[in-house]
Amino acid sequence: MPNVRGQSAFRCRYLQAGRKFQIRQPAPDIPSAFLERGVLTGVDCPGRDFLPRPSTMSSKLSELFGLGPESPHLDEALSHPSYANEQGLARHNQRLEFLGDAVLGLCVSELLFQHYPSADEGVLTSIRAQLVNTDSLADWAREQQITDALRLGRGAEVSNLRASNNVLADFVEALIGAVYLDLGPDHARAVCAGLVEPRLEILASERTRLDPKTELQQRVQALGGTAPTYAVIDSGGPAHDRWFVVRARLGDRWGAEGRGRSKRLAEREAARLTLIERGEIAVEAARPASEPSESSDPAGVEVEP
Repeated sequence: MPNVRGQSAFRCRYLQAGRKFQIRQPAPDIPSAFLERGVLTGVDCPGRDFLPRPSTMSSKLSELFGLGPESPHLDEALSHPSYANEQGLARHNQRLEFLGDAVLGLCVSELLFQHYPSADEGVLTSIRAQLVNTDSLADWAREQQITDALRLGRGAEVSNLRASNNVLADFVEALIGAVYLDLGPDHARAVCAGLVEPRLEILASERTRLDPKTELQQRVQALGGTAPTYAVIDSGGPAHDRWFVVRARLGDRWGAEGRGRSKRLAEREAARLTLIERGEIAVEAARPASEPSESSDPAGVEVEP
């Protein structure tokens, strides 16, 4: 930052690269290049309305996570590997994502354990899977409008990695990891609860509606059939935007096909469509299952339980 001086100098507080500075300078002489490049992300200079206001994104991160510019791990959490590589930074957010993933899983498991004292392990696992997964975390980041806080390299921006569910989910988990390290486990619990409780309330209001895979399995097994399996019959797309087509299989019969951005989502869609298109499928599949003949298998499928 240049040392700018003038007769009408006054103090301005601004944020640069996540750090606070106090400088003495005349506001009219602030180089326009600093504003154009976004170097000055926020200032507090009375009487200078033409200067940028405090960063809305910084306020949002502080509101949601309690992380401020002084937080030791904030910059690391915001830095995607592509950005760290371009800027020559020693750290990026993948280590924090590793930690945040574990912290989120623990906090949500603890929350569900207390919230559903009579639920067994299978039910708790199913609820947690609906609350905490790549797609739900990415959707939450979009809903909270924090996706622009993630720092990406130029190549990653061109490749539209900011739209990738995997990248956004990693970003949220990295922020949770930073919260755990900088603010402690109790604050991390509160952040994780705030993330999942709205969705948990929706699930509670729909308690009669099961996950499609669970519903299909329960209907089949209640009549003596074996658990459905799922076969990946097609896939494609770039690494950051993959898609899968999966087909449900019940005993020696094939159900509907489903498409999704992950195998899990495609399996759920296949189960849902099977329930819709073949309402009596459970009755048909309730008979003791036999292995499907080779001629009935789609070519090149990958079968998953």
